[in-house]
Amino acid sequence: MTKTRTASFQAIKTEILGKIKNGYWNPGDIIPGEESLAESYGCSRVTVNRALRELAEEGFVERRRKSGTRVSLNTSRDARVQIPIVREEIENKGATYRYELILNEEVVAPTDVCRKMNLQKGVKALHIKCLHLADEVPYQFEDRWINLDHVPAARETDFSEVSPNEWLVRKEPFSEAEHTFSAMLADEETANMLEIEKGDALFVVERRTWREKNSITSVKLSFPGASYKMTTRG
Repeated sequence: MTKTRTASFQAIKTEILGKIKNGYWNPGDIIPGEESLAESYGCSRVTVNRALRELAEEGFVERRRKSGTRVSLNTSRDARVQIPIVREEIENKGATYRYELILNEEVVAPTDVCRKMNLQKGVKALHIKCLHLADEVPYQFEDRWINLDHVPAARETDFSEVSPNEWLVRKEPFSEAEHTFSAMLADEETANMLEIEKGDALFVVERRTWREKNSITSVKLSFPGASYKMTTRG
């Protein structure tokens, strides 16, 4: 856990909630105690106690004397958001994973991206395009924007070594996420990336995440419609 001097109870609450929502801590997991968290954040136990108390009141954690604080087993599905790590998703299918960075540049965000991420016109953001492959077959084309005002560490990260998907899930906890699922026809760029024909069917996931109402990232994930299958279980 990153040390943060004089962290506020709200900042601690948001980070813990983000780790619950992105699956870092799962239902039933014990999270570090107040003393350990206070040391990590450079604050008093009173500050940590307030953050945990509010999370308990909202149903995200359960607090019991002598047994510590656990992630609630009854956290609502609407409140929990699982963002998969693509590498693990591919490897769990028994395939060999490979990743290619196509584009990584800090540029002025276009109008539609500013609108999606609530950015002011003229602000720069990090634009990343990359390809995820399973057994050397294109699996997912990722077109992502990262808000550098709230994720400044992304500017110095070597995304040729780690995908933005995996880095964000592991390093940048979020408190809210929105997913949109749709079917589209492949444009020329996406078709070339996925080695399909222009106009072929795509399965598309568009995702936005926030932390304390501040936008973190907006991403469009395109899969070949003829080969991708999504399964959920409630």
